[in-house]
Amino acid sequence: METPLTDPVALTADLIRCPSVTPVEGGALVLLERLLGDAGFDCTRVDRNGTANLFARWGAKGHARSFGFNGHTDVVPVGDEGAWTVGPFSGEIKDGKLWGRGATDMKSGVAAFAAAAVDFVTQTPPDGAVIMTITGDEEGDATDGTIALLDWMDANNEAMSACLVGEPTCPNTMGEMMKIGRRGSLTAYFTAKGTQGHAAYPHRALNPLPALARLIDRLASHELDQGTDHFDASTLAVTTIDVGNPATNVIPAEGRATINIRFNDIHSGDSLTGWLQSQIDAIAAETGVAFDMRIKVSGESFLTPPGALSDLVAAAVRDETGVDPVKSTSGGTSDARFVKNHCPVVEFGLVGKTMHQVDEHVEVAQIEQLKSIYTRILRDYFA
Repeated sequence: METPLTDPVALTADLIRCPSVTPVEGGALVLLERLLGDAGFDCTRVDRNGTANLFARWGAKGHARSFGFNGHTDVVPVGDEGAWTVGPFSGEIKDGKLWGRGATDMKSGVAAFAAAAVDFVTQTPPDGAVIMTITGDEEGDATDGTIALLDWMDANNEAMSACLVGEPTCPNTMGEMMKIGRRGSLTAYFTAKGTQGHAAYPHRALNPLPALARLIDRLASHELDQGTDHFDASTLAVTTIDVGNPATNVIPAEGRATINIRFNDIHSGDSLTGWLQSQIDAIAAETGVAFDMRIKVSGESFLTPPGALSDLVAAAVRDETGVDPVKSTSGGTSDARFVKNHCPVVEFGLVGKTMHQVDEHVEVAQIEQLKSIYTRILRDYFA
């Protein structure tokens, strides 16, 4: 008797019904561990500091050919639940769409790959290993999610030869875009320190605000670069300027500002930190105002050069959709920024129009199509 195929739509709906708002596990990884374990995957929970993670491998440990998948089951908060027209954790299907938090980002991607992997190893067991690394910490601080999984894999001699991250990558049409890299992200927090005083006697104070304004203007007016072969130009955005001074006759002692830089492969976190420090030093010398700076680098820019892996994914997408995906590095950060230190990695998933929105939803047909794409990728990789 032929084994029935795994339904990726039903699996996505079941995952949506798990209220896994980061960092709560919500039952999603328990569900996946049961499904994959029943299909012969060796499953290990790799929880760290209260964050739930799942490692699952079918096939021999340490095999030279091991195709990996990375994804997450945690979701962002629902916001105003009263604004939803469906229950955010209902997994309801209507009008040809599956509704609920995580429908797009990215329980559908996890379900599509899990369904493809289960059917693939059951029907045509490959000469190699299929690995899934699923985290509950992608939407949060991302310190104990995929990083914890990769740390555990390194300590236990587990390895992926190549990896696909299933984040939604297509802006409008299924198949139109894949990611072969990502920009880096750096946030800089500035505090300008002067001397408080009476606004009528500015000579007795040291106003930090003109110096802070001068710094922010220089940074915002500076062209970081004009882009590279695979990346758009780096961008710098001023995200907040805070003084907190309710009095009109008081010169404040401090002012604060924050910027975010999305940078390409010309730069690194260290090189940008050095540039920012040089700008601070120059303004401090000009004005006598002291500055403190705190830097957070969420991820460095990276590129998986076009080649065997991107060609494999692009061919599968083209064969299943008739669309030749653009090889892009646009968008925000993803956990691919961690995986790239382990093995070559690319990203491909469905259309992400409604991710993080009220009434998040995905077309049912896209989930089925995504499973077909992932199945073809596995088949062609192990051919």
